[in-house]
Amino acid sequence: MKKFSSFSLLALCLAFFGSSVNGQSGRWQQSINYQMEVEMDVSTNRYTGRQTIAYSNHSPDTLRRVFFHLYYNAFQPNSMMDERSRSIADPDRRVGERIFNLRPEEIGYMRVRRLHMNGQPVSMEEVGTVLEVDLPEPILPNSTVVFDTEFEAQVPLQVRRAGRDNAEGIRYSMAQWYPKLANYDEQGWHAHPYIGREFYGTWGNFDVKITIDKSYVLGGTGYLQNASEIGHGYQQTEQKVPDTDSSTLTWHFYAPQVHDFMWAADPEFTHDTREMDNGITLHFFYEKNSKTEKNWAALQEYTEKAMAYFSEHYGAYPYRQFSVVQGGDGGMEYPMSTLITGHRSLGSLVGVMVHELAHSWFQGVLGSNESLYPWMDEGFTTFASNRCMAAIFSEEPSDFPQRGAYVGVRTTGPIRPGRTHVHPRRSLPYEHGLWSSCVFQRCAFPGPAGLYHR
Repeated sequence: MKKFSSFSLLALCLAFFGSSVNGQSGRWQQSINYQMEVEMDVSTNRYTGRQTIAYSNHSPDTLRRVFFHLYYNAFQPNSMMDERSRSIADPDRRVGERIFNLRPEEIGYMRVRRLHMNGQPVSMEEVGTVLEVDLPEPILPNSTVVFDTEFEAQVPLQVRRAGRDNAEGIRYSMAQWYPKLANYDEQGWHAHPYIGREFYGTWGNFDVKITIDKSYVLGGTGYLQNASEIGHGYQQTEQKVPDTDSSTLTWHFYAPQVHDFMWAADPEFTHDTREMDNGITLHFFYEKNSKTEKNWAALQEYTEKAMAYFSEHYGAYPYRQFSVVQGGDGGMEYPMSTLITGHRSLGSLVGVMVHELAHSWFQGVLGSNESLYPWMDEGFTTFASNRCMAAIFSEEPSDFPQRGAYVGVRTTGPIRPGRTHVHPRRSLPYEHGLWSSCVFQRCAFPGPAGLYHR
């Protein structure tokens, strides 16, 4: 009965959210296809890129503006993320004053140098972590347009989730690394400034080519298309990778029907794979040393058990691979992959892997808006991961740690309702009056009616 109930819950959610383009009357969702080519200079930690984006408007609305997220602009002194971390009562301790103290070569930035829609130049303005774009012609309902962009960026010193040279020495944790077209749904544009919270994206396909120093090993989202040229553990054992005089390699990844794309890179990565009976390939990328070797070897069996458990109880995993990658600043889920720190005890390593893998269903498959519906993200994931951990360690499931944490918060400080949308400038929830009379001269936030306010 427990198995049936949990699977039925996922099925009902999928039926509600997954039929939005052509299913239920009145339901729709946008779709997008990215083609990207980037070149990384590992000596300067800067890269240039080109994008071709096919964007389909399935909504009944005529769109005259679009918005791109430029997440790396948050990692600069006096950004909204920096100011918030230094002013609110309950800041993220991982951020603190670290952004404010970044030197010019350590900050992050992302700049769109050229942007055309259907061959025509657009009018655009960079406002913090959001690029505001006025279109040369509207995007009509049930139509598709093509955006062409050229951009450049600098990878920030790792502060929160993404960046370079994290505390464990991983060179690149490349999350939120490209100009990302904001999601548009029945509430309007979701083009809020980036202050370190999680992400909401448009479903689509990613075709990504990354050129980087040939000593680096890459892993993350997507299926590698040119394994025979790359090697580094991707090729079949009998394949011989041809020698090259070039100092770089171009990695070609393809990820179907995902809402984001993450990759990580390090010259010291060990790349292990594990084939499951159901055809899923598990990939593991980590720096092998005295702090990791034993536990990362043991992690592989537990990852297979966790994948099997979730697929049995919550629906089949929809992709053919999953990558567990050492990087980031803790644990964070991405399509087909996760970034986790690796210098952990075995129990902690398995626990964070299980939790992030569970996100492949709860937010990963559902694609829910985590800032509006956190119970559909962390709530479902915590429920599922607790039961998975109990199953693979042959214990009784317990929600006691979560109950204890809730009681602690409830008795020592303010608590927000689960459906509260938190004001990006403050730790306290907003009311509609505060929201619609935004204190900023420029507001890149959806208002209470889902409108975009200037």
